[in-house]
Amino acid sequence: MGGDPHLPGEDVGSMTPSAPDHGVTGKGLAAGKLGLLPSTVIGLGSTAPLYSLAATLGFVVMAVGAQAPIALIVAFVPMCLTAFAYRELNTAVPDAGTAFTWAAKALGPRTGWFAGWGAFVSGVIVMSSQTQVASRYLLLLVGGETLADSPVIVTSLGAVIIAVMTWVSFRAVEAGAKAQYALMALQYMAIIAFCIGLWLAISDDRHALDFSWEWFNPFAADNPVGFMQAVLLAIFMYWGWDTCLSLAEETKNPRTTPGLAALLSTVCLLVTYVGMTALAMMYAGVGTEGKGLANPDGAEDVFFSLREDTLGSYGWVLVFAIFVSALSTCQTTILPQARATFAMGIYKALPRRFAHINPKYQTPGFSTIFMGVVSAAFYVGMTILSGDILADTIESTSLAVAMYYALTSLACILYFRKHLFDSARNVVFRLVMPLLGGLMMTAVFVYSAINMFDPDYGTTTLLGTSGTFVMGVGSLALGLVVMFVWMRFAEARPYFEGRTLNRDTEVLVPETP
Repeated sequence: MGGDPHLPGEDVGSMTPSAPDHGVTGKGLAAGKLGLLPSTVIGLGSTAPLYSLAATLGFVVMAVGAQAPIALIVAFVPMCLTAFAYRELNTAVPDAGTAFTWAAKALGPRTGWFAGWGAFVSGVIVMSSQTQVASRYLLLLVGGETLADSPVIVTSLGAVIIAVMTWVSFRAVEAGAKAQYALMALQYMAIIAFCIGLWLAISDDRHALDFSWEWFNPFAADNPVGFMQAVLLAIFMYWGWDTCLSLAEETKNPRTTPGLAALLSTVCLLVTYVGMTALAMMYAGVGTEGKGLANPDGAEDVFFSLREDTLGSYGWVLVFAIFVSALSTCQTTILPQARATFAMGIYKALPRRFAHINPKYQTPGFSTIFMGVVSAAFYVGMTILSGDILADTIESTSLAVAMYYALTSLACILYFRKHLFDSARNVVFRLVMPLLGGLMMTAVFVYSAINMFDPDYGTTTLLGTSGTFVMGVGSLALGLVVMFVWMRFAEARPYFEGRTLNRDTEVLVPETP
């Protein structure tokens, strides 16, 4: 895959939409629309901390018990190292294609295409979990558990939610950013209120566990497979901060702002996740019965059972906030994946239709709609196939994320290979950190994929093995098939021959005036 020759680049600008004014980038996207604060908010909104905890914390505790806090910290390490690799690459090449563009420049067109595919399928798969949570919590809010337990109603409402979020993303990136301000404010207000409620209950001696530093000891975990499963789940919880880098071409100071926003997002998430997890463990415990966080019956919505204990008659605020959080991440999942496929269309890695810019809103119109339609089809299809399969989408998503993050870390090293030892800074940020992050992500991917092959892994079985393996590894294998089929088309040859995108291809982002 790597090692494809870098051939002389053709005029990529000739393939792009004409820029109607100075505020439009070389690809036709609206430039200079987002500053540091909205970029950071979008990075946080993409991970949706409240949704991520509600959908994942129970499974993390089921996998690793009281070592849940250290599992979150261990998962943060490769995420943070990868964020530095993203920052360095974005400084040199601020491009909407992110992993696709960088891997193509450093490792060749086939590797770049596969990295782009990994980013795309991770977005499609995760939309199922996000939409399911948003739909279910909205129904819990307005109609109680009767409506929320109906698969037909939940799925139908979920499809409507995807359609609405696609429309918002289609309209304008600024509209999406403004929506994220409100959604993120509601999330953190609920998080603060929930944590205060937990702390007051704990202070009144209404709790199951006393705080212990042993929770932060990775060697106290007696099940290596369970610990790695918890780390994989935690990777899903952090994933999404790179959305702000996908919007680099629409950001003020595109070479610096997105990278800083990504780092700020990851640090905020670490503090939020570890703090809330420790408080929830102290109050509810890690048991498998009652309100214990490891109770299989409540693993999919651990906060729902705690809402009245912490907020009393205002427990509905937490339910509403989780709905808002899931809704937030639905919208911010569409944004980066649409721009990734848009960039692939620009460089002829996908049909030219994906390079279409809506002239009114200056957004990647076709790519945005395509992302919404495919996500809705996958969500409805998986629900029909098995009502339980959505629980496995989290780990399947993490597998694809680990793959393209590992490729991006390797791309960072190879892209800067001629200047790695020019300074101590380059050695640290362009060699050591990306190398460690890439090795960690690769280890997580390989170890998890092997374990997933066990039919008893996860909650479903498909084709004689686990549903997690089929969705995670199967979707990546499908990408290889799609790539080799697309390579046979004449329209794809300029890209795969290294002419439309190579190391010397110009950056199609004007400097901010």
